[in-house]
Amino acid sequence: MFGLLRNALLCTAMTIAFVLPAQAKGKTLVMLDGTNGEDVFASPTLGTDGNLYGTTVYGGANGEGTIFRLTPKGKYTLLYNFCSQSGCSDGANGEWLTEGADGNFYGQTYSGGSANEGAIFEITPGGTFTPLYSWCSQANCTDGANPQSAFVQTGDGTFWGTTIGGGANNKGTVFKFVPGKAPVIVYSFCSQSGCTDGSNPFTGLVLASDGNFYGVTAEGGSSGDYCGLTGYGCGTVFRITPKGVLTTIYTFCTQTGCKDGGIPQGQLIQAKDGDLYGTTDVGGAEQYGGDGQGTVFKIGLKGKFATLYTFCPGSNCSDGIDPTAGVIQGTDGNFYGTTQLGGPDGWGNVYRLTAKGKLSSVYGVNDTDGASIAAGVVQASNGLLYGGSTEGGSSSCSEGCGVIFDASPKYKQAAIRPAVTNPADMPRPALPATPLSLPRR
Repeated sequence: MFGLLRNALLCTAMTIAFVLPAQAKGKTLVMLDGTNGEDVFASPTLGTDGNLYGTTVYGGANGEGTIFRLTPKGKYTLLYNFCSQSGCSDGANGEWLTEGADGNFYGQTYSGGSANEGAIFEITPGGTFTPLYSWCSQANCTDGANPQSAFVQTGDGTFWGTTIGGGANNKGTVFKFVPGKAPVIVYSFCSQSGCTDGSNPFTGLVLASDGNFYGVTAEGGSSGDYCGLTGYGCGTVFRITPKGVLTTIYTFCTQTGCKDGGIPQGQLIQAKDGDLYGTTDVGGAEQYGGDGQGTVFKIGLKGKFATLYTFCPGSNCSDGIDPTAGVIQGTDGNFYGTTQLGGPDGWGNVYRLTAKGKLSSVYGVNDTDGASIAAGVVQASNGLLYGGSTEGGSSSCSEGCGVIFDASPKYKQAAIRPAVTNPADMPRPALPATPLSLPRR
């Protein structure tokens, strides 16, 4: 399987403490135990029927992931077990789901399919599953391989997405497809000298108000090694037209000390102000003696860039470490996202961020109620935020099987802020070197 190794961010002892607010409001809805799924790696999707639909990467009847339905009140139903067909031709290790105009859900798997390089599938709300395409069906995977993106559907019914690998240069693709037909490759990354156009898009696209698609690549853009990826670059933000003309509108780690961040892999959103918002895994401003553990940024459609927030700037990381997922904009106008580690209890955090960059914790998990929140959150019609973790919870799995939780964005909690007295001497948590693409088993 294609894989890009995440940096091992070894953290030094903190020199300035953050004020630790009281535990925020949230609860575990589903305790995964392996048989009902393991590792929530993708954000759930809110269906038009009011229910949440999502996947687990592992677990289920065949150990290769599941598709589930969850009511807002917490009733959990398994709809499908991946690798139920001979040779896992139906796919394995499923990720994001997208509801199509026909009311069915469309998604991709990272592996499985006829070449074990991933697949596209369709599933009805009732659980009728149909494989649609196996990646790497062409020689040298020129059609793409190992997808990890959500789809976006245009008005003509066409779905657009990305693959991490494959394509003309084996650095990933942008593609479009219509159910019943083979995907069409719109662009192959690393088509420019030095991969200045970016490489390896680990997430999908957003269709912006100007009619173009925008996305990020986790690598490429420049040849710097700030992100520990010597010669590969730290990623880009790109625009691609419906006709396939790609323009790099920003290259990460071009600011001194990587203050602008690097290795973006969260889905971009277009906010009400018209700008795009996203996250980076590493980098950020060097404040309070630290080096930053990821950022939240905004960028205009023409490339005007600003960093809104830097995580863990030399603290005990009570604000979070490594915001792998992107952000959403809540009904209150604030932005909500997650971090893999850190937070009030050190195991991951759901955070709220104002448009002016003021961050507060909404829900911090503590291992027993989840750990390592790689997926983002979605807001349901009841106003609550729903998400899941890749680890923690049940001991049925070696590091916990993960949980599905809800949290209230209305919870009033003091903003996390630096303290200038009583410095502590506690080590900051460290991120293990894990694949960007899939969590550990």
